[in-house]
Amino acid sequence: MSEPATLESDAPLRRTPLHSLHLSLGAKMAGFAGYDMPIQYPIGILTEHLHTRSQAGLFDVSHMGQGFLVGRNHAAVAQALEALVPADILNLAPGRQRYTQFLDETGGILDDLMVTRPADPAEDGVLMLVVNAACKEQDFAHIEAHLPAGVKFMRAPHRALLALQGPKAAEVLARHCPDTATMPFMSGLSTKFGTIDCHVSRSGYTGEDGYEISVRLDKVERMARALLAEPEVKPIGLGARDSLRLEAGLCLYGHDIDRMTSPVEGSLVWSMQKRRREEGGFPGAERIQRELREGASRKRVGILPEGRQPAREGTEVTDANGVKIGLVTSGGFGPSLNGPLAMGYVDAAHAAVGTPVQLVVRGKTLAAKIVSMPFVPHQYFRG
Repeated sequence: MSEPATLESDAPLRRTPLHSLHLSLGAKMAGFAGYDMPIQYPIGILTEHLHTRSQAGLFDVSHMGQGFLVGRNHAAVAQALEALVPADILNLAPGRQRYTQFLDETGGILDDLMVTRPADPAEDGVLMLVVNAACKEQDFAHIEAHLPAGVKFMRAPHRALLALQGPKAAEVLARHCPDTATMPFMSGLSTKFGTIDCHVSRSGYTGEDGYEISVRLDKVERMARALLAEPEVKPIGLGARDSLRLEAGLCLYGHDIDRMTSPVEGSLVWSMQKRRREEGGFPGAERIQRELREGASRKRVGILPEGRQPAREGTEVTDANGVKIGLVTSGGFGPSLNGPLAMGYVDAAHAAVGTPVQLVVRGKTLAAKIVSMPFVPHQYFRG
């Protein structure tokens, strides 16, 4: 899942429960989504990125919004959420997780989120939600304003969130939570980290195998220190988090998707299961079903520049004749690729993989081509 950049504000920055730990580790801090967050540590973004790809990185994502949708049974909460999102929540199995989006009445994306159905039969009628930090207050208000009788939303500001990502993540976490080792991608489990109660999902925002761990605020520092004591684990900041997710072809809300884009334009049709695509019943369904039938006028694509010059967000994309056909929404240097990469939107007629395009960077045109994503293969553990 993605995280939007924060808007400039005079409000004081909030702190996660690991703020003092970040400072003790020498983190460079900056405002993000209203929080004072670690951007990088002394080893630097490049090393942090490559360490996550080869070992295991620990991310503080406690700024994200967590909450619980609660009703009399699964059907009740699933139907309540399906009125707001285009994913099939009704058929989400116990212990499974799903990525989806809140949509407005025009089919534009209000935010993207993760939804988990607890594995415990005693929690039938509960859905766990994780939303983006900068959108969480609006998201929570949106949910609460649209709930039917008998279903309520419980915000969870008492919970923190860690992400442990990388090829060594499973080995490391199994030393503390043995039952997490065999979890497949996009599954969830309530367990104990030593003596600490927590909820673990096998998911993340890097393209690597890994986990997100939800735990009480007063327990998260003990957990973080235990994980950082493992030889494979280093702390990773938001700088590397952004380059990792870009290589993985994952959207950043407020940049690659927003209220001006639909899931079809955003190449997120895979997140809308067949029943929902056919039946509709979610905000903006008419537009989305039309785009599914006829094709959207533009599409989110991967773009690989030639040479070494990166194309940043806002870079104009043109065809071979210099006619504007799109815009870069995320771009930079990919440490794993050892070169520049970008994603953005182009007119559908130019969206085919292999199509040559040009990028207008500082008044000069750079040759590039449309490529498939992810730029770096996903390493998810499917079981």
